[in-house]
Amino acid sequence: MRSLDLPVAILSGGLATRLRPATETIPKALLPVAGRPFLAHQLDLLQKCGVRSVVLCVGYLGERIREALPDGKPWGMTLQYSFDGPTLLGTGGAVHQALPLLGENFFVLYGDSYLPTDYGAVAEAFVQSGKPALMTVFRNEGKWDTSNVEFRGDRIVTYDKRHRTSEMQYIDYGLSVLTPSAFAGLEAKRPLDLAEVFQKLVAMEQLAGYEVHERFYEAGSSGGLAELEALLGKHP
Repeated sequence: MRSLDLPVAILSGGLATRLRPATETIPKALLPVAGRPFLAHQLDLLQKCGVRSVVLCVGYLGERIREALPDGKPWGMTLQYSFDGPTLLGTGGAVHQALPLLGENFFVLYGDSYLPTDYGAVAEAFVQSGKPALMTVFRNEGKWDTSNVEFRGDRIVTYDKRHRTSEMQYIDYGLSVLTPSAFAGLEAKRPLDLAEVFQKLVAMEQLAGYEVHERFYEAGSSGGLAELEALLGKHP
């Protein structure tokens, strides 16, 4: 995989209610998978892909994460933290708040996603698109989770997690590339779902799409954790 210079924002601020009671005292990022915190596996993968700078967007039990992983030295990375504050900001609000740490172009990765794909190729597709944002998609056809994207060529035609149609054969893979301009006109420091940002961009025909072919893994459910345990236990 090609090396790249884009920083990565990891969204690790949610309440992880699907994994309770385990996550009542342990943030999802620190749940053990194959003997190590899930977040450590995410950073392993990003290191292999050439990532050198990560910003962790944290809220619920965020201090626990910083105590466990205070810096990125074990991975040769710069690791910074952006805290939501007293009110959880949601996926979009957390990225919006972290913009001063992220620069002109950056990846956004969900905190429960393990995505073994070519991050360099995604970054190149973003540059070639000329758009302020790019969403990676996977041809899911309802197999791994509920499909929520209508994708044609290199364009996101529809993205909606609530109102699904038969034309939605793809799913948001969990990795995107954004610029600060994608948040233009949106109020800072308020709760905001990243889906709202993407839908605004779709309406303006400003959201590029890129199809990946490697399936995604997730640590947001007990079934997903079991799959990751099997995968990473064999290939740490």
